[in-house]
This record gives sequence, C-alpha cells and structure tokens, in this order.
Amino acid sequence: MRPETLKTRIFLDGADPEETRRVIKTLGFLDGQTTNPSLLAKNPEAQAHKVDGNKFSATAIYQFYKALCQELSAMLPGGSISIEVYADEATTVGVMLEQAREFDTWIPNAHIKLPTSAAGLEAAGVLTGEGRRVNMTLVFTQAQAAAVYAATRGAKRGAVFLSPFIGRLDDRGENGMDLIANILRMYQAGDGHVETLTASVRSMEHFLCALALGSDIITAPASILLAWGEAGLPIPGSGYRYEAPGLAPIPYEDIGLDGPWTGYAIGHPLTDKGMAKFSEDWNSLIDMGA
Repeated sequence: MRPETLKTRIFLDGADPEETRRVIKTLGFLDGQTTNPSLLAKNPEAQAHKVDGNKFSATAIYQFYKALCQELSAMLPGGSISIEVYADEATTVGVMLEQAREFDTWIPNAHIKLPTSAAGLEAAGVLTGEGRRVNMTLVFTQAQAAAVYAATRGAKRGAVFLSPFIGRLDDRGENGMDLIANILRMYQAGDGHVETLTASVRSMEHFLCALALGSDIITAPASILLAWGEAGLPIPGSGYRYEAPGLAPIPYEDIGLDGPWTGYAIGHPLTDKGMAKFSEDWNSLIDMGA
C-alpha cells in the first residue's frame, strides 16, 4: 500500500492494461497513467495488427485508443489518464482543440497531452479556460516551463501537468534531473497551479532522485515501478545524491513567471524531434489508404 510518507503521486507510463494490473497488484496503489502514440504502438493488440499487416483505419485507431483509455480509467477511477493529441509541426491550434475536446468526453479523469510548442500553448490556454485539464509534454527548458505557467494562468491546481523529459536530456549529455530541480525551484514563486510531472524516467536512480527532489508526480515504465515495489517502496531522504558522471549540469536561470507566454523562448530541437517521433509512431498504425 501507499507509504504514509509518500507525497509524490506515482503514474505508470504505458499503454498495456495488463501492465497496469501488474503494477497495481505489486505496489498496492497507482495514482494515474500517461499514454502517448509511441506507447500505443507498443500495445500488444496494436502490434498484432501491424504484424498481420492489418493496420487500423483512421477511424478505428481512435476507437481503439478510446477503448484503451476507458479500460485504464475504470482501473484508476480516482486518478488521471493522459491522452495525447496527434500533433506534428503542421498541426493547427484548431485541430488540436477539436481532438482535445473529443478526447475529454471519453473518460471523466482525462488530462489532454499537448506539445509545448506555440500551437500547443495556445490550445492549452483555451482548454484550461474552458475548465479542461492538460498535460504539457516534451518540456526541456525552464523557459518552456515558464511559458506553460503563463499560458495556463488562472487554472486550478490539478488542472495542469508539466512533463519535463529527463531521459532525453541525458541522451544528449545533459543532467536531466537538474531541470526538475530548477523547475521546482522556479515554481516556488508561483501559485501552484502547474504540477511538475517527471517523465522519460530511464532508471531507478532517476525515479529515486525525483522522489527526493519532491516532484509532484513521477511517471515511469512498468519495469521501474515493479522493481521499486519489489524493493519495498523505498523513499529516499533529503540527503539522497544522484550521481551523473559525464553529464553536463544544467544551471538555474532566474526567470520570472509574470510575463505573457509568447515572451518566453519556447523552441527546442528535442521538442520538435519528439513531435516528429510521436507522429511517426501514430502513423505506423494506420492504413493511409483505408
């Protein structure tokens, strides 16, 4: 069961309901789940479609995604399920809003995942203004985090998740855990309406460091959550030290939170790369001629 001293909410990063069941059984609890097109493409049923050469139609893929989210929601009725819009570099604000509003009808506990791009930020402002919940994904800088804060200003606490992708920063030689620490520090000056969701967790060290830093939420793959559960759900103290040999530190930037979102530097090559990868994985499931 959930340790009494655990303040961070724990999410599973995946799109396989069987994994969700195993994690809930092992941990004794689970607070939510994050999905994305790449994870959907790894779903066993989706993989079977690809192997058989029987890809989904453009309509059927959304029906499959909806059914999956409804199954996850039923397992986690008090938690959150993140559902990601399709967004490549050409996707307009209007198209994102159309998808988001439809996805938000699927389940009562959805957070709609949007890319932290100009179009995604504009869409987030509209959706939170309508009282909907969002998860801003593919975050790699403090400036992007500040832009998310500004774009969703006025939203209630719990309505906005911010997902920094730490593993992808590590991949290019930067200490992704520094970004988590920096964002948490920067947000201390805010009103708390944006919650930091540590994502792209690649190791137990990432997971434990995020716990020690006090990340609001962590989403991790089943392999890490199962290992954590089998180890007895350890929670590191404030003295925990994350060793990151060979990774360049990411220095803290003194960035205010009171400006318009358009005033922050939101571009990042990893955001663009992530959007392209998610789009590619989504399209790999669809028979474009159907």
